[in-house]
Amino acid sequence: QVQLVESGGGLVQPGGSLRLSCVASGFIFRFYNMGWYRQAPGKQRELVAGIGSDGTTNYADSVKGRFTISRDNGKNTVYLQMNNLKPEGTAVYYCNRPMTIGAPPGSGYWGQGTQVTVSL
Repeated sequence: QVQLVESGGGLVQPGGSLRLSCVASGFIFRFYNMGWYRQAPGKQRELVAGIGSDGTTNYADSVKGRFTISRDNGKNTVYLQMNNLKPEGTAVYYCNRPMTIGAPPGSGYWGQGTQVTVSL
C-alpha cells in the first residue's frame, strides 16, 4: 500500500530551475528517511539527495550548492528544488523510501519516476 508519486519533471534549458515533488501515502511519512535518485540513459541509478526524518540532508557532490531537498510532513511530501540545471542532469528522477524506519534510502519502495530533460 506504500505509494510514492513523483511530479514536476519536464524540459528545461541549461541554467534553468525545476522543482520535483514526491507525494507519499500508505505509511507514517514523518518517521522515514527519504531520498531522491536519478538514472541517466546508460548509467546506474545514483543518489542525488537524502533527507532524514529529523530533517538532516545530504547531497551528491555533483549537485551540492544547486539542489535542495526538503520535506513537508504535513503534506506527506518530499521536494527537490533543482537550480542551475546542467545537461548531465538529464535523467529519470525517482523518490525512494527505505524498507525500515531509520534505514538510509536506496532500497525499499520507489516511485514511478519523473523525466527531467535539460537541453536547449
